[in-house]
Amino acid sequence: MNNKVTIADIARELNLTGATVSRALNNRKGTSEETRKLVQAAAEKMNYRRDRIAWSLRSGRTNIIGVIIPSAEINFFGSVVHGIESLANQHGYNVLIYQSNEQPEYEKKAIETFLSTRVDGILASIAKETMEFSHYLEITERGVPLVFFDRANDSLNIPSVVVDDFKGAYYATEHLLKQGYTRVAHIAGQQHLKIFKDRLEGYKAALSAYKVAFDDSLVYFGDVSINAGRQAITHLLALPAPPDAVFAVEDFTALGAVKELKDRQVDIPADFGVIGFANESFDEHITPSLSSIDQQTVEMGKEAFRLLMELIEGTGSVSTQARTKIVLEPVPRFRQSSQK
Repeated sequence: MNNKVTIADIARELNLTGATVSRALNNRKGTSEETRKLVQAAAEKMNYRRDRIAWSLRSGRTNIIGVIIPSAEINFFGSVVHGIESLANQHGYNVLIYQSNEQPEYEKKAIETFLSTRVDGILASIAKETMEFSHYLEITERGVPLVFFDRANDSLNIPSVVVDDFKGAYYATEHLLKQGYTRVAHIAGQQHLKIFKDRLEGYKAALSAYKVAFDDSLVYFGDVSINAGRQAITHLLALPAPPDAVFAVEDFTALGAVKELKDRQVDIPADFGVIGFANESFDEHITPSLSSIDQQTVEMGKEAFRLLMELIEGTGSVSTQARTKIVLEPVPRFRQSSQK
């Protein structure tokens, strides 16, 4: 005997139509919050279990989204995923996460996996080594909603959620100048990525605003890593006129800079100021504590999910929808490493 509870059973129990119950269970429009809670409570009480395969065939949806992150080792991306999952769970979506390890070939594998799984949409942050984007364009060509977060490429005309990297870099550099540091260097990232290019431009703009001449010898281009921070300090301190502060493109690079300065017994912040970008979880727990720029990671994840849902729920072809870009405000977190 098959005792499996169906939508019809719930509808009879609550004296509602099957269509109303279905909309409530799937968080679709046209159902009041009161009805949705009533239906979901009854479904839980009656031990209702959706036949996901049958439902997917009928609806054309899987209620699964794919998320591509560059690295699971970086707390920044874990925090963004937390924001994504917090809303995904509320809307009945499952999340598949794929780590690109900053390599385009892994991005391509992730996309192949997600498309074969028939995900309803994809959220992605571009890998540092990605120079060519045909694999991302394939997603939209297939009509699958795609939203970039943090690392985006405006030329692809794909919706994105980012922080104002230019403004964040301006705040960081301005802070060092206001603290009395006179030769502020910048450890930059790969310039083919917009976020790192914008941070370099924000650094330059702050120097200009405070009538400090830009000196290209004070810009060190690294690969965004602890080792790059160490190498940058070694290079910068060997200059005929070395800097007395550095704005690092992100916090792991800043951490490398702090390590190298401490190994050389340079007093931070009395003799040398350091500020990073991302507000990683370790920033408050190292000595001295690291100043940084908070990118509102949880909110970034939530906004990315909301934008993806608008595309999934919207009408018409994804490829013809207007490009949308959400820009979050950077929040300075000034700590010991940059305050004289």
